[in-house]
Amino acid sequence: MTKPTAPQFEQAIAELESIVNQLESGDLELEQSLKLFERGIELTRISQSKLQEAEQKVQILMEKQGDLQLQPFQTEPAGNSN
Repeated sequence: MTKPTAPQFEQAIAELESIVNQLESGDLELEQSLKLFERGIELTRISQSKLQEAEQKVQILMEKQGDLQLQPFQTEPAGNSN
């Protein structure tokens, strides 16, 4: 079974906003709320990872002092040392 691809950053944020609105409405059953909360946590982690990657790319570009070539960097998620 293949793992589904992660949503783009903008898609993740839009879905997260939708989840927040649904949870804030208070019209969901407990089980539905828990599933949405779990998905929200997953989307938050995806978004944080994408932001960290973008920040690293910007930092690498800034450190190159005018030479705008991207350099490789590690893409391991932070805090994933289980």
